Amino acid sequence: MVAPSGDQFEIAGGGYRAAVTECGAGLRILEHDGRPLILGYDEEAQATSGRGQLLLPWPNRIEDGRYSFAGTDHQLPITEVARGHASHGLTRWEAWTVRAHTSDAVTLGYRLMSRPGYPWTLDLTASYALSDDGLAVTVTATNRSGSPAPFASGAHPYLSPGGRLDGWELTAPAATAVEVDGRLIPTRTVAVEGSPLDFRLARRIDDLHLDTAYGDLSRDADGWAEVRLRGEDAELVVRMDRHHRWVQVFTGPPGRRDALAVEPMTAPPNAFATGQDLIVLDPGETVTVRWALRLVRW
Repeated sequence: MVAPSGDQFEIAGGGYRAAVTECGAGLRILEHDGRPLILGYDEEAQATSGRGQLLLPWPNRIEDGRYSFAGTDHQLPITEVARGHASHGLTRWEAWTVRAHTSDAVTLGYRLMSRPGYPWTLDLTASYALSDDGLAVTVTATNRSGSPAPFASGAHPYLSPGGRLDGWELTAPAATAVEVDGRLIPTRTVAVEGSPLDFRLARRIDDLHLDTAYGDLSRDADGWAEVRLRGEDAELVVRMDRHHRWVQVFTGPPGRRDALAVEPMTAPPNAFATGQDLIVLDPGETVTVRWALRLVRW
């Protein structure tokens, strides 16, 4: 019998342990000293609500699955049927191939073939490594087509630092946030100052519902932005390199309040349609993006 998420690739280092899946090169488990840091899922189960998945070649939603690029209109399959959008890319349910696997690191690869709606071929790799500094994730994309290709990258870890989400303290160094319509498509970008969406200083989430893309992230001298989440048992930090201009914060999965999705994204929702912060890869060009997750304290 093959597990719903395929072969499992375990790594360990610095007190951390992770399991990465053949299906989508997703992160199924991340723990420290046996205590979970993310909301994962059983090996016998299928990932739900995007748990631990990579979102390639775009994160979030494309309205009606339609976009134009270089003067040509494209129609993607509708994968978020309830709202009528193309959601979270084309690779999260595909079988990736292990390229390298050591005790503390694993790299998987996948060739995304040209298809209706996305007529470009990309070579993708995803690398996970554990150390005393926590989990480091590196994603690369190379355009193997003969014309420029649109690309964006995202990831969907659910942080779970213990207790109920309502009591957690969130710090998100973002000056702006995206407002959306009833179908969760952006309508405008607004300043967070003076609003319930302002988490530039640590404060409790309380009963706030968030499914919000944050932008204009403050960064350190090396270009990294940092989101912090403090719960009853732990404080966790997600760091994103300069390619990740956005982070989606989601108080899900639906029906529970024990996890917060902190999703590094290189582009905002609907970027294929709007072009905002879209990466355009010339033929043969490669882009490498990085994010990381670590435990600060129990």
